[in-house]
Amino acid sequence: MAVLVLAGTATGAAAGSAGAAPVGDARTAVAACPTGWGSGTKGAVSSGAVPLTDVRTGRHDCFDRMVLDVPGGGDKIGFYVQYVDRLHQAGSGDHIPVGGGAILEVRIAAPSYDPETGEPTYAADVARPLPGVDITGYRTFRDTRFAGSFEGETQIGLGVRARLPFRVIQLSDRLVVDVAHSWTSSR
Repeated sequence: MAVLVLAGTATGAAAGSAGAAPVGDARTAVAACPTGWGSGTKGAVSSGAVPLTDVRTGRHDCFDRMVLDVPGGGDKIGFYVQYVDRLHQAGSGDHIPVGGGAILEVRIAAPSYDPETGEPTYAADVARPLPGVDITGYRTFRDTRFAGSFEGETQIGLGVRARLPFRVIQLSDRLVVDVAHSWTSSR
């Protein structure tokens, strides 16, 4: 969320609201970005596994966002998010190359298939970019890679520009991973 700070005189503000640009207007806009997220491992344990159905991304003033949809998962979805030197697929140990200056490994306690039928609920190919996710023009995100599902857990590699602060938010039926654009408190 951006906070708009206006600096100026009362005369400048009044003239600005009337539609005329005041002479010598000192207004500036600064986005206050959150700080204190850190870059250490973040996680939460849960029992039960509801399938992952979608992964999507978005751009914000201070961070890039990845959202993992788990309808029916509630607000206690298990996860484990950490920076790794290389992404290794759970189970096989195979290396999956991920572009960027740093790699965030995102694990969510939700398989990409229906546990009862085995049918895919999130159709993605191992070691390939996430389907339907276009991160062109993002300030922080550089690459996405699907690493597969193993023992009820889905693994994703998120390539970012550098090892930057991130946060993980559990919401009803989704998990959100935000990665800051920088370490500083402003744009």
